[in-house]
Amino acid sequence: MSSTHATLGAAADERKARLAKLKNLKRKQPGDEIVAPESTRSPSPPTEPDVARLHLSGRNYDPESKGPKLGFEAPPTLAVEKTLEQQAKEVEDETRRKAEEEEQDDKGKLEILNVRTENAIARMVRERIEGAQKAAKSKSGTGAVTASEGGEEMGMEGIALVEGVKLREREEEEEERREKEDDEMV
Repeated sequence: MSSTHATLGAAADERKARLAKLKNLKRKQPGDEIVAPESTRSPSPPTEPDVARLHLSGRNYDPESKGPKLGFEAPPTLAVEKTLEQQAKEVEDETRRKAEEEEQDDKGKLEILNVRTENAIARMVRERIEGAQKAAKSKSGTGAVTASEGGEEMGMEGIALVEGVKLREREEEEEERREKEDDEMV
């Protein structure tokens, strides 16, 4: 039995020695070795390309750190000329500019139409006054009261004329108020 103990003990010691040798090899780093001067060093064989770089797309894997990629190397908008937000802002600015140009064109046309409307109203009032004067002349025979007789010639009654003027002034004020509201909304 003592011979078996001796052989078993020797085998165990051998195993322990091999394990210790392996541990030492694992602990050693390539930088830990003593480097020979460059003149005595043999040239290193050409390195083969990294297989991981050849076969992996690199989308989520970083071959240098041999792990997943974290974060961005460059901002995602760097490659894009214009972002969607920038394009939308340009479209909005262009639309506003065109709307302002159209508004200016419309204002010019409206000014012309307002002048024509005022002229038409003045002509209608003159025609009405002349018609009333003719009617008054035909009724009285000689005509209406003249300026030399102490008054102005009038074909309409004074109250009707004043009411017409006041109505016209109210319409103008209402129109000016609407224009101001439209200008404030823009």
